[in-house]
Amino acid sequence: MDKPTITQAMINAYDEYTHLSLDRRGFMEKLTALAGSGAAAAVIAPLLAANGAMAQIVAEGDERLTAEDVTYPGAEGEMKGYLVRPKDAAADLPAVIVIHENRGLNPHTRDVARRMALEGFVTLAPDFLSPVGGTPADEDQARQMFSSLDANATAANAEAARVYLAGLDGTNGKVGAVGFCWGGGLVNRMATKSPELNAGVAYYGSQPPAEDVPAIKAPLMLHYGGLDERINAGIDAYKAALDQNGKTYEIHVYEGVNHAFNNDTSAARYDKAAADLAWGRTVEFFKKNLS
Repeated sequence: MDKPTITQAMINAYDEYTHLSLDRRGFMEKLTALAGSGAAAAVIAPLLAANGAMAQIVAEGDERLTAEDVTYPGAEGEMKGYLVRPKDAAADLPAVIVIHENRGLNPHTRDVARRMALEGFVTLAPDFLSPVGGTPADEDQARQMFSSLDANATAANAEAARVYLAGLDGTNGKVGAVGFCWGGGLVNRMATKSPELNAGVAYYGSQPPAEDVPAIKAPLMLHYGGLDERINAGIDAYKAALDQNGKTYEIHVYEGVNHAFNNDTSAARYDKAAADLAWGRTVEFFKKNLS
């Protein structure tokens, strides 16, 4: 079979499956109709999904870094996470929380944490599924577990991660947060709940309620994919609330790219040009606000 053509309608169906109410059976039925046959749908489905085999850009044993699984105090109970430091730093470093998508703390998020550490930050990738047993290997199971999380408790656990990093030996006390998809939404919410957060970067994250925006203290950088109609529907209201309350923020919309454009394990949605540009902007934003 020739390499299949992946259409925007197929990508939208996958987005509906992973973020809204479409179940696996309904997704495959819709994909079969779009692809023209069950055989074509079976080939296309893995291309839409994330491929864990592609998750490692920075090797786990990279000699420039030290990395370890850690436990630390959450808002209520113990949290688990992945802590990465640049090796042999000459001075205390700023810190960044790396917040995963709705797949939990998977190999891709661990790799993003290593990438950020190589930029000169102490990074912590928390497992926000810790209160319900931690991230499972099965991504479908992980996605389902997110519905059991309490939003306020999760925001409190994000603040607990900030407190942990701010007090960690080798950090300068300044902490930023970057999140992707579900994690982008949590960065936006965290900004309304954590007045000591020093900077926040949200990649295609859902926006917080307008009435919570006055509480934001941290400067924000907001990245969106131009084709991401579901998330982008909230941009105008969020921008209006940020402007009305005099907040410091940047919004970048990358035209012609999809939700999850930064995730290089998803062949159908990853866009290297947009991802590289957004990453460069993110790193410079953190260096400016956390140094």
